[in-house]
Amino acid sequence: MESTYKVAVIGGTGKSGQFLVLHLLKQGIPIKMLLRNPENFQLKSPLIEIVKGDARDPRAIYSLLEGCDALISTLGQPKNEPPVFSDATRNVIAAMEFFKIKRYIVITGINVDTPQDKKTGYTEAATEWMKDNYPKTTMDKQKEWELLVSSTLDWTLVRLPFIDLTDQKCEVKISLVDCLAEKINATSLAEFLVHQLHDETYIKQSPFISNG
Repeated sequence: MESTYKVAVIGGTGKSGQFLVLHLLKQGIPIKMLLRNPENFQLKSPLIEIVKGDARDPRAIYSLLEGCDALISTLGQPKNEPPVFSDATRNVIAAMEFFKIKRYIVITGINVDTPQDKKTGYTEAATEWMKDNYPKTTMDKQKEWELLVSSTLDWTLVRLPFIDLTDQKCEVKISLVDCLAEKINATSLAEFLVHQLHDETYIKQSPFISNG
């Protein structure tokens, strides 16, 4: 049954984003997708509305969010381009506050730090590796978290290990202080993100999720 609740999606053509879009459609949820190259998008559904544009363009984000009730972002870092996350987040915050939309769910890496973290083992090592090898992107993702903390949105920043692109369903392990396993499958991730639309447990929190 089609829902009247409409969800904006950024990053819906990415590897994990494709699983998210299919899960939203399976639930009968109308979606409005931001696409840089809509001509390359093959999925057809009466539940999909497409907006052409880039998340770094404020006008595109305003067009995307008009008429929506929530936003889920699986935005990835484009190759050979400057970091996109803090710029996109500034645009999202401004547009969501303008339209009085509160719920924002977004993914990031396990390298983002919060004051309550107690990172150990794999999580600690992966965080340091990202800081050493991708310092600009890591700093930009940290800035994204800082912007969210300062905003009025009901945000959830989901921190992820390696994403396994499978349909396998596994138990999801959740922690606010450490990542409990080294991967998350894309189906589990999609289900978790959609569940957050109406779950207040992790509002203004940055949970790690994993399985396997």
